[in-house]
Amino acid sequence: MPELPEVETVVRDLRPLVVGRTIRAVRHGPKKLRKPWQAKWNPLVAGTRIEGIRRRGKWMVVNLISGRAVSAPRLILHLGMTGQFTAVDGAHPAPDHLHLVLELHQGRELRFRDPRRFGSVTFHADEAEVEAFFEQNGLGPEPFGLDPAYFRQAVRGTSRTLKAVLLDQRVVAGVGNIYADEACSLAGLHPQRRGKSLTPADADRLRGAIETVLTKAIEYRGSTIRDYVGGSGLRGGFQNEFRVYGRTGDPCRACGTAIACVRLSGRSSHFCPSCQPTHHKGTKAAQRTTKKTQEGIR
Repeated sequence: MPELPEVETVVRDLRPLVVGRTIRAVRHGPKKLRKPWQAKWNPLVAGTRIEGIRRRGKWMVVNLISGRAVSAPRLILHLGMTGQFTAVDGAHPAPDHLHLVLELHQGRELRFRDPRRFGSVTFHADEAEVEAFFEQNGLGPEPFGLDPAYFRQAVRGTSRTLKAVLLDQRVVAGVGNIYADEACSLAGLHPQRRGKSLTPADADRLRGAIETVLTKAIEYRGSTIRDYVGGSGLRGGFQNEFRVYGRTGDPCRACGTAIACVRLSGRSSHFCPSCQPTHHKGTKAAQRTTKKTQEGIR
């Protein structure tokens, strides 16, 4: 499933291609997405101008403005498992599994394609509805610039595993399976560790690792495992930089130990048994582990 770096890449790709353009017409396919597009939304979107596009967690929000009335509707998109949201020349042949097309002026189209149909595009009348939507979905704070005290309490105040905590979008928005594993690896923390077992320094280290991993992944345009492409159709490259994710049996980039995999919170979780011990090693040992893992990412 595309996570924060992939969604951010789509948003950054699309901004220069679609912002300022008017939506001439809307076409939608017959098959239902996870949240079905409704035909009654077509005339509400046609004729609007795209004023901006942004990311919130793993979601995208397209800001529209209507010239027919004083209104600022929004589209909220989720890529699901296999969704693609791209801007292309309208003359390009339509691909399979195409569910929504926004026809723009000057022959360009915004296309939403999703083979598995777990993604969605929904219409919202204004920004207030968008905020209500995210509140109803319990979306937590963004991972960049997280308040240290908040994160320490969120992690150390639970008996859940670190993997479960990081996958919980109420705790921090945008982190999924890939980047939870990568952040735990960089922090030198086993994903099976219980949150309450962490010291304040452990929690701070994990918070910093989340931000570092996500920032680097955005620089590489996200990770393409199967279907993901950015808004311009280009693939990601961070999959070539993975420390642990999907590397079961391969040597750890820091120490050479074979990467292991366990099932946590219903997801495959990858880690180095040497660099990420299942128990607290003490301050000096933790510092050595942190130094070794950070050297391994360079």
